[in-house]
Amino acid sequence: MALVGLASCQTRTELGLQVTTQQGVIEGIADEANTIKMYLGVPFAAAPVGDLRWVAPQPAPVWEGVRDAKAFGCDPMQKAVFGDMAFRGPHNDEDCLYLNIWTPAHYTDEGLPVLIYFNGGGLVAGSGSEPRYDGAALARKGVITITANYREGVFGNMALAELTAESPYHGSGNYSFMDQAAAIQWTVDNIAAFGGDPKRITIVGESAGSFSVSVLMCSPMSRGNIAGAMLSSGAYALTRKAISQEQAEAMGKAALEKAGIQSLQEARALSAEELLNRVEGLNMRGLVIDNHFFCEDVTETFAKCEQAQVPLLAGWNSQEGHPLQYLGGNEPTVENLKNGLRPQLMDMTDEIFEAYGILTDEDVFSQKANDLCGDLFTGFCTWYFSRLHADTGMPVYRYKYNHARPAMSAKMAGKTAALAGGVKEQTEAEKKMQELYAKFTSGAVHSADIEYAMGNLQTNEFYEWNEDDYAISDLFLSYYANFCKTGNPNGEGLPQWDSMTGAEVAPVMQIDVHSMQVANPAVEHAYSLLQQLYSR
Repeated sequence: MALVGLASCQTRTELGLQVTTQQGVIEGIADEANTIKMYLGVPFAAAPVGDLRWVAPQPAPVWEGVRDAKAFGCDPMQKAVFGDMAFRGPHNDEDCLYLNIWTPAHYTDEGLPVLIYFNGGGLVAGSGSEPRYDGAALARKGVITITANYREGVFGNMALAELTAESPYHGSGNYSFMDQAAAIQWTVDNIAAFGGDPKRITIVGESAGSFSVSVLMCSPMSRGNIAGAMLSSGAYALTRKAISQEQAEAMGKAALEKAGIQSLQEARALSAEELLNRVEGLNMRGLVIDNHFFCEDVTETFAKCEQAQVPLLAGWNSQEGHPLQYLGGNEPTVENLKNGLRPQLMDMTDEIFEAYGILTDEDVFSQKANDLCGDLFTGFCTWYFSRLHADTGMPVYRYKYNHARPAMSAKMAGKTAALAGGVKEQTEAEKKMQELYAKFTSGAVHSADIEYAMGNLQTNEFYEWNEDDYAISDLFLSYYANFCKTGNPNGEGLPQWDSMTGAEVAPVMQIDVHSMQVANPAVEHAYSLLQQLYSR
């Protein structure tokens, strides 16, 4: 009888399609091979509609019975800023605070590592339902993968004196970031039921999602809930400091007045569609010191070493920016490129050009010019944040993704690459521009790494993926999986990747057909000059 009792205590609970969360029971679906279970469209907060528009995320409602979790929830309200973004939700809606879970667990006690991915899109567009973020491939590597929506644009970035007055913490703004923090908290509270370990949560994002990750590492609402962080093409930096609550309120008031909206009550009474169409150009993509999500600027948090003390993996692409963006239609000469960049580089223009090795007109067509233009967009801020974090003694693994996408498939004739991984109809002007681009050194453009890193090349039918592409994708995905599991990307059969922490010259993993780490003192010198420029 004692042995029977012992065996009963040791019986493991299988993970079924029905899972009990703190809000109620959900029922998901399994993939064709029955190896990955998916729970889609799971609410992690109350719908931010009506009086909850521009309110910090509230707890998700409790339900009775079994809630269907077999399809993506609605995507956030947004305009077609990036017309090639592909969504799998039914439609755009203000009721958008849903997350999606891919888990390989067979039992609820497996304690698997977890990755939460926050989409890019400039904090004005995007969704966790986008196919390029799909979590199945990473789940097959043993990592529970989650994507989570957050409020975009005017719905996520509004601040007003009236909102500040009515909030219990006397602040407003930062709703996009608080949504992300709420998704992390929901994961902490519920992921054990899906076979995950709430103490092994890594967060990652690309572009605006990467910027978000860097600030989530610093917010008191989220920094204690993560075990690791990954940045992909973006981070908080000297070029984008937080603004005061008063500044944010003034910007919000100006935006509503420009739209002919006289009060908060009137703004909340508008439909989501009308609000989106009337409020244009709300320039509030930065953080607000609201004494809730943030009580100080990120630089102050770092100065006190109070950011999340966790391993960091960070990198960007080889062609985040392009010289043609700064030439203004002029001939591609060093002098013309300098003139285009002088408003940013000011009296340090010549010195910075020399540091990057852009000395002759031929250099304007080279990777050297791509590096400078890309660093001004995302490279420098990602490096700067990585450097600050490494100074705390935590391990930091830095990469540069160099592999350009292959040619478009034949059926894409007459199309041109767009900004979110898709394509669009090519106009005559774009055709001429493409001919100009072809004369320059090509590389991995902004966002091109996503399908590779997440193992989702097959979700993008626009390109002729080949063996090299799939090999690079498996390498990148393996680095991601290992980092989520151990806080270190290295693993058997992978090129050695050393932490930059404590290194005199920081190693950088160059991810390409032949991946290897390289330490380049000249690159570090160039970044130090940009730091000097932006620290003034």
